[in-house]
Amino acid sequence: MTTVELLDGLQNKAKRDPAIRQALLATAEEANPAEAFCRKAQELGYAIYAMDLIQAGEEFYGNMRRSTNGGGENSPMLEGEDDFYELFMASIR
Repeated sequence: MTTVELLDGLQNKAKRDPAIRQALLATAEEANPAEAFCRKAQELGYAIYAMDLIQAGEEFYGNMRRSTNGGGENSPMLEGEDDFYELFMASIR
């Protein structure tokens, strides 16, 4: 399973279970939120690691920039840019 598929599954689970949602949202208060998020995801059975999260976000954002407005400097900025952690958190808030 890809990192994106794992995040989708975790997002669906968080939306159905308020306790999981709160636990994931609480990672934002940690000294290193992305690492705390990955630890919590792993505890919940989702093999999501910080480097995979970063790589998937950069790949997604690069593809998005290339597909919008020719991918030039005037391409629109996306919420969270290439940060899948922030995109995930925004989706469950």
